[in-house]
Amino acid sequence: MAPPHMFVAGMERGIDLFIPPDDVAEPEISIVIPALNEELNIAEFVSWCKEGLAAAGIRGEILIVDSGNDLTAERALMGGARVLKTPKRGLGRAYIDAIPYIRGKFILMGDADCTYDFRQLKPFVEKFRQGYEYIMGSRFRGSIERDAMPALHRYLGTPVTTWILNILYATRFSDIHCGMRGITRDALVRLNLSSQSWEYASEMVLKAVQMRLKIAEVPVRFLKDRNGRVSHHKRMGWFSPWQAAWINLRAMFVYGADFFVLRPGLAMLWAGVLLMLAVMFGPITLGPVTFSLYWMLMGVTLAILGLQSFYLGCLAQVLNDLTGAARRRWTNLFRYTRSMGMSASALLFGVVAVTPLLRAYLHFGLSLPHEVPLASHLAISGLFFIIAGFMNFGFTLVIHAATKE
Repeated sequence: MAPPHMFVAGMERGIDLFIPPDDVAEPEISIVIPALNEELNIAEFVSWCKEGLAAAGIRGEILIVDSGNDLTAERALMGGARVLKTPKRGLGRAYIDAIPYIRGKFILMGDADCTYDFRQLKPFVEKFRQGYEYIMGSRFRGSIERDAMPALHRYLGTPVTTWILNILYATRFSDIHCGMRGITRDALVRLNLSSQSWEYASEMVLKAVQMRLKIAEVPVRFLKDRNGRVSHHKRMGWFSPWQAAWINLRAMFVYGADFFVLRPGLAMLWAGVLLMLAVMFGPITLGPVTFSLYWMLMGVTLAILGLQSFYLGCLAQVLNDLTGAARRRWTNLFRYTRSMGMSASALLFGVVAVTPLLRAYLHFGLSLPHEVPLASHLAISGLFFIIAGFMNFGFTLVIHAATKE
């Protein structure tokens, strides 16, 4: 690397900061861009950023997080950008590594390949100044140059995964994979990102929603690759887009695990309990259908599965809780003394309900005749309450262990 104006040893081994001669003092916004062998376009990209900052009327720095082995760093420095040299550890990790070196209170993210038009960053600045904490760019609400996005991404991958996220999290994003996005520095630190690769994009969106950040979406202009550049997905082979989609879906499902178990669990629990209670004192007939002991067993099965799913959903919310709201909600609902009392009551009721059938079993010489349907139905209900009481006891211990200070 050509000698920079200033070199600062990084806080971590293998990370170094290079500062250009015309460095900007006290920037309000930081344009933070991971780069891997982008020497073809980096100089023009830095120029675009400066043009966009001037048009927006804001003082900003450009921080290139370079993990490649070409001339990206030298050309970025010559253009007036700061360069943070880091090991090659993934796209998400590049942003994590950059956090200690970001000086602006606003952050604008994107790619260094001139596919996102950073000359038009003013809408992001306007949203920041209006108080928004997380700002998603949208190519679909802006413009997409012909051949800029493969048909697979444009008509299948991005719309489908965006739709899934909107369903899971009750959001209204139009383009969750847009690489151009903004976030306040304070919010980025609070997000506590952990993703090392492509899934950082979904993790960022999901945590922003879970933290109830003030979110906006602005249109952006998306351009095709320039100067013979080949995108990272194409460099990595045909499987790369599918792998990226899968790890993003994995992030959505993990951070939104409660969607699959909490409410469905409640639905199964109530359906099972109602079916079980309907035949608790014996078979009933409604028209051509007789609800017998077998229907009751189905109800008990649904109720147990539902209760277990509900508990798992509560735990998932607590584990992914970034605001403390879920922690307060469930510890308040399952207050230790009250919840333990409910567990003991359920266990006691269950034992009492099972006792008549047990007595009949002993009375008839360790066998059961067909003449004890009422005792059989009560006993099935009793077994459910015994199971539910123990499950509630265990869940109460776990939820308080998970939320203890």
